[in-house]
Amino acid sequence: MSDSPYHGVRVLVLGASGFIGRWVARALAEAGADLRLVVRDPAAATPIFDRWEVRAPVAWFDLSDDRWSDWFLAEVQPAIVFNLAGYGVNPAEREEAAARALNTRLPASLADAMTRHRDDRWHGQHIVHAGSALEYGTAGGDLSEDGPATPTTLYGRTKLAGTIALREAAYHAELRATTARLFTVYGPGEPAYRLLPTLLAARPADASIPLSAGSQLRDFTYVEDVADGLLRLGAQAGEGGVVNLATGRLSSVRTFVESAAEVLGIVPARLDFGALPTRTEEQQHDPVNVTRLRGLLAWVPDTGIANGVRRTARFVDATR
Repeated sequence: MSDSPYHGVRVLVLGASGFIGRWVARALAEAGADLRLVVRDPAAATPIFDRWEVRAPVAWFDLSDDRWSDWFLAEVQPAIVFNLAGYGVNPAEREEAAARALNTRLPASLADAMTRHRDDRWHGQHIVHAGSALEYGTAGGDLSEDGPATPTTLYGRTKLAGTIALREAAYHAELRATTARLFTVYGPGEPAYRLLPTLLAARPADASIPLSAGSQLRDFTYVEDVADGLLRLGAQAGEGGVVNLATGRLSSVRTFVESAAEVLGIVPARLDFGALPTRTEEQQHDPVNVTRLRGLLAWVPDTGIANGVRRTARFVDATR
């Protein structure tokens, strides 16, 4: 796409083989960016990039080592970095040192390195960093970017610390940086333990599917919309800051499951709501405030649940 603001622009994506990172990399490749990818495991990343049709140079780094960013950015000279790397989304990831290294120190070290190695011909953001809804924690109510943030989980606390560190570093270095707080993202590429992959895997069977009661409300945002939003935010000039990247609409988990089951042909009798406990870190809140997102982009994600599930199933079936 020669009319894309990213056409021919040197772009670096960290965490490029992750669930959201692969969609950001795919969108940038389609936009004609001069793409560079950093992953945790190159051998595991290769089939992912083949499946997502991403062709770009791939590098491996231990992103928990603060020393890598300065010399690598000096070599790559990116105009913009998309940071999709993180630690703690997977329930098995509970090491505090790793969480602090990847969620807190990495955004600050990126800002420090980009201060010296940024491409001043680029007028968009220098860094787009993926934040998390869990940064809000028990704040509840109207989740606006300037409101309270009281995280209770290791992931939420370290992500919030990374958001603050990036904001402070960007302010002092006159760097343009945006943290996009992401909510319940779903779609092709989700880890197998999550809700939609569980339903997709259950399609051929007849057994009941154990689920929580499903009363918790979530802002379900389709992953391609999230990738689109991240690219839109990255192309914006201005100071950046924190932006909620969500639909602004809440649905219960039960509604999501029932909508997905209808699309996937799973009979309602198989949905065993209440068989599993609700996770302790589940937070309750009113609809996510997307006023800032709409003001910046004149856009919000708009893919409905049924359409998102349908697109997910089509992608999964086509790329088996």
